[in-house]
Amino acid sequence: MFGAALGFPVTLCVPSNVSRERKLILSAYGANVVWTNPADGSDGAIRKAREMIAAEPDRYFYANQYGNDNNWRAHYNTTANEIWEQTNGRVTHFVAGLGTSGTFMGTTRRLRELNTAIQCISMQPDSPFHGLEGMKHMATAIVPAIYDATLADANIEMPTETAYAMAKHLGRRHGLLIGVSAAANVAAALQIAEKEAGSGREAVIVTILCDSADKYLSERFWQEGEPA
Repeated sequence: MFGAALGFPVTLCVPSNVSRERKLILSAYGANVVWTNPADGSDGAIRKAREMIAAEPDRYFYANQYGNDNNWRAHYNTTANEIWEQTNGRVTHFVAGLGTSGTFMGTTRRLRELNTAIQCISMQPDSPFHGLEGMKHMATAIVPAIYDATLADANIEMPTETAYAMAKHLGRRHGLLIGVSAAANVAAALQIAEKEAGSGREAVIVTILCDSADKYLSERFWQEGEPA
């Protein structure tokens, strides 16, 4: 979008199994896309981008969102403060999935400065082969340079099927059409809510609806299990 608006060419390395909608959006903006092996996930795209910049360092500016400190700082300076202000400082738990990890890293660092008692819980897929587009299974993935595993108070491993079911539920019962990573965030937040309720504690749990459903509407899970 920015490349089209500002008049500079953009080359993206993208796994070839991303949703049809993502492919159409990139084509509409005129991006040059290098499709990578779907079995290698985002790590394969990262390796290809590194290979291209190493081969032609004078041709490309490599933004590298996985190793750019401005990624997490954006959330440190904005997202965390917005959460604090909108909850009037009552937030007790923050939950976010790990992709580049910038949202979790930056927001957690700032919230900890505002109140050391806030619990910050990360969420990631429960296996290396998953359908949570954009999320990383850190134990088997290329770990982002900006990621610090010691920041999380706990980590929730999320099955793909749970996220799919939550996306359908939120759309059909609450009028919220969100993407699978956002749905996984909600499912993780509800796990924490159930735990806190079972202990009789009040909690203000915040997560991020980081993705809309418009990039996933062609995915089969929306219709799976539906009556004929």
